[in-house]
Amino acid sequence: MSTTSTVPPRSPYRAVFAVPEFRAVFAAHVLSLLGIVVGEIALSVLVYRLTGSPLLSALTFALGFLPYVLGGTLLAGIADRRPARRVLVTCDLLCAAGAVAMALPGTPVAALLALRCVNAAVAPVFAGTRAATLGDILGEGDRFVLGRSLLRVVAQGAQLVGFAAGGVLLTVVAPRTALVATAAGFLASAALLRLGTRRRPARSATAGEGGLLAASLAGIRELFAHRRIRALILLSWIPPFFLVTPESLAAPYAHDLGAGSTATGLLLCAMPVGAITGEVLAGALLRPRTRERIALPLAAVLLLPFLLYALRPSLGWSLLLAAVAGAGTAYTLGADQWFIAAVPEELRGRAMTVLSAGTMTIQGLGMALAGAAAEFVPVHLVVAGSGLLGTVAVAAVVREVVRSR
Repeated sequence: MSTTSTVPPRSPYRAVFAVPEFRAVFAAHVLSLLGIVVGEIALSVLVYRLTGSPLLSALTFALGFLPYVLGGTLLAGIADRRPARRVLVTCDLLCAAGAVAMALPGTPVAALLALRCVNAAVAPVFAGTRAATLGDILGEGDRFVLGRSLLRVVAQGAQLVGFAAGGVLLTVVAPRTALVATAAGFLASAALLRLGTRRRPARSATAGEGGLLAASLAGIRELFAHRRIRALILLSWIPPFFLVTPESLAAPYAHDLGAGSTATGLLLCAMPVGAITGEVLAGALLRPRTRERIALPLAAVLLLPFLLYALRPSLGWSLLLAAVAGAGTAYTLGADQWFIAAVPEELRGRAMTVLSAGTMTIQGLGMALAGAAAEFVPVHLVVAGSGLLGTVAVAAVVREVVRSR
């Protein structure tokens, strides 16, 4: 049942935090995210020190994206066929065990990369199960939308704070010691979820029938056979594919401008800052119906700032353009409401898992393709071209969303 009417219009986020179970989920999210970000930096540094290979060091980051598609496809059924709290706690414990194994002296590089893949494959199951559980904790109305928004804001903020904290931490401790912080983050998250959330039965009475792979693939087929759900999934996937272009090319663009590493860092921060600002303002100031009304127009224009990269803007203008594009991701507030309303209850865990896995995978693919294009085309033109192609692609998706109503 919708809880939109229970949200005070002047303090919508306060109503979300008033729910004790959400506070536990939120705190667990913060702790695990900080651990993940610190762990990514520590693992990258560790692999580089062991091998001296920039390629293998960069691969540790890439492996955080690539296994998402496997986990989201092959394991999605877990989100509906097992009690949500058990799934969440088990995922946290598996990731904690993986981090501990990485931290052990003598763990070979191949094992480090394999463990990174395992943790990344588990991540979409955790994210999908948690997103589906928010519907149980907060209801299917505006509080669900705002809860999802808060988790995204924290994820963006963790990039800014976590990378800085990880860099500082590695100046005083060894990478393997820093990996212990990742394990601690997962263990703390598991404890909060176990003690702070209520046990609920498996979401689907039939999710346990047949093998896990069959249940996962059957759910995915059912999702994509539904025109409305398929259109909304694409609305969540297509914009991020193009949005990652400036971030993935931040270093070469800063070099083209004659700027240093500080400029690279600023370029990497601009879009998360814009995204956080856009989501918080839209969630706090706009009513649910207004957020739904602006969702499609906002999605249709959010990549247009990239077109101005054709003029090879200065660092200051580049930061502004990236921040404005990031603010446009507030369209997801309206899209989330449509998605939760369109997906049947028994498929919600699998739907959220697929949504999360696809978003991460498509961002990794977008980064790779942007880098490949920049081998042959000037960086500023690659970003501008991404804006043009992306605007056309998103317009087609927006049209399909309208038709599927």
